[in-house]
Amino acid sequence: MHNIQDILETRDFIMNKTDDRPVIGLILGSGLGTLADEIKNPVKIPYSEIPHFAKSEAIGHANELVIGELNGKIVAAMKGRFHYYEGFTLDEVTFPVRVMKALGIENVIITNACGAVNTSFSPGDLMIITDHINLVGTNPLMGPNNDELGTRFPDLSQVYNKELRNIATTVASEQNIPLQHGVYAWWSGPAYETPAEIRMIRTLGADAVGMSTVPEAIVATHGNMKVLGISCLTNMACGILDQPLNHDEVIEVASKVKTKFVGLIKGVLEKI
Repeated sequence: MHNIQDILETRDFIMNKTDDRPVIGLILGSGLGTLADEIKNPVKIPYSEIPHFAKSEAIGHANELVIGELNGKIVAAMKGRFHYYEGFTLDEVTFPVRVMKALGIENVIITNACGAVNTSFSPGDLMIITDHINLVGTNPLMGPNNDELGTRFPDLSQVYNKELRNIATTVASEQNIPLQHGVYAWWSGPAYETPAEIRMIRTLGADAVGMSTVPEAIVATHGNMKVLGISCLTNMACGILDQPLNHDEVIEVASKVKTKFVGLIKGVLEKI
């Protein structure tokens, strides 16, 4: 469980870097960091300088916290995230969410690039996460609970806030962005799933599968924050098209849909 002194020390370090007080947190997935480039008067803090932050090596991640104004709202954007598959503990993966809460952020938008399991979806689609399935066999809340951070047994019946999902759906409609809605399955990685595993994941009721997002969403819910989850479906999951998967394709497709993605997020910020 996260140490409150570490959280507060990190919060104070960040607050000393900028007079802006963020109200919305953004976690930007592989190939989606370009949204942070739209932030006005940005203060950029490399993760390596932030006390108690881990350092991500994931390809497609810039590894800096960017604070500034985006569409009239002050945001704190993680340009790059920490993944369980990199060998980080789930405490390290989710620590930035605790810091966001300490900064006064109540709404967090978590994004990712992932594979489509639902065969009616297509690469390049954006998907609003309605729910998730944790297939990793562990949980970021394991260990002693600190009641100051959240309850011992949090309710996960509404992790992905309905109001925020409705706002995103309205914005997508206004901008003529085709939008899918579905269940996201969390896979540890770093290897992609086998065709048999994808068949299992589809049978269990997931529409997409990826290697992030769920730990952050659980910890945000534990901290009583509202979560909006958005996936960029960069490829059909293993076995659907009978072709090999590679990370270059993920980054390429994510960059192609960035205009839609940026437009959607900025529209959501306007209405929150």
